[in-house]
Amino acid sequence: MMLRCIIVDDEPKAVDLLEVLIGQATGWQLAAKCYSGLEAISFLKNNEVDLVFTDINMPLVTGMDLAALLSPDKGIVFTTAYSEYAAESYSYHTIDYLLKPITLRRFLTAVKKVEDHFKAHRLTEKEESAISGDEYFFVKSGKEHRKVLLSDILFFESQKEYVRVVTTAVNLLTYRRLKDIEAQLPMGFTRVHQSFIVNMRQMTGIQDNHIHIGETRIPIGEKFRDNLMELIRKRTF
Repeated sequence: MMLRCIIVDDEPKAVDLLEVLIGQATGWQLAAKCYSGLEAISFLKNNEVDLVFTDINMPLVTGMDLAALLSPDKGIVFTTAYSEYAAESYSYHTIDYLLKPITLRRFLTAVKKVEDHFKAHRLTEKEESAISGDEYFFVKSGKEHRKVLLSDILFFESQKEYVRVVTTAVNLLTYRRLKDIEAQLPMGFTRVHQSFIVNMRQMTGIQDNHIHIGETRIPIGEKFRDNLMELIRKRTF
């Protein structure tokens, strides 16, 4: 896997060791070696990277300060001699926490965690992009076949032998089973209850075991909760 990374550490020997490990144990591109948090901030203003290796105890701008400034799409691996910061470090989008002195064996474990993280992240993006803006279905409602963009659908609700299709513009009632509709839907639509399928892109939040889509509260069925929360976890920071 190709990733662009930087090292941020005020100890030159620590930077040198990480440079060797990255060069020998990964296929990643080392985009920069920064010897302070300020130097890293300056570099990141004009350069895109996927991953930041950062020490914690640095003057002026600590590793934690730097982490707080990073966008959620950037992974972080903290490198430090102090174990007491471990719990706090996971308040950020941290992938791993390496204690110095860093061994090759421990570094390889971190490499796997990093690559697994980015594989999952990129897979989720690919799945979500499966709902293109112009993808559509025809909904048979009464004597009419109504064209509906998938991106406009908020949710499907089973109503006995019918299914209510709720979109941003209209509500349609079609003589279908929810299970049959579910089998035709692309990634991005998720069954959350025996009676509901929701468009994940249209969700605005989850609270008190209910999904919020606009002003509508949709219950989460116990049978479907674990799968839904795993999808949510992948997009949480």
